[in-house]
Amino acid sequence: MAHPTIHQLRHLVRTLNYVVSTHAAEKLEDDNLSILDLENIILTGKITERQRDAKTRESKIIVSGVTLDGNHAQAVVKVGFTGKLIVITTYVL
Repeated sequence: MAHPTIHQLRHLVRTLNYVVSTHAAEKLEDDNLSILDLENIILTGKITERQRDAKTRESKIIVSGVTLDGNHAQAVVKVGFTGKLIVITTYVL
């Protein structure tokens, strides 16, 4: 399977074809971020790193972007087996 591009990730966000993990939802709340901030991180961001879990071999993508108020933040995402974007976690830098 080819690596997803930032354009593909943005398309999944624009079409609301994504899910937010419980952990990511908690991190958004901890950082006083909204779902719109999360979307903006991906829509304005770029892929800065790709990681592969040593045990599961699962691929994860780090997207660096900005929140609605201009803070730099990152989202860790992956594309699931169903083709949906899965938001694993987020954090403000």
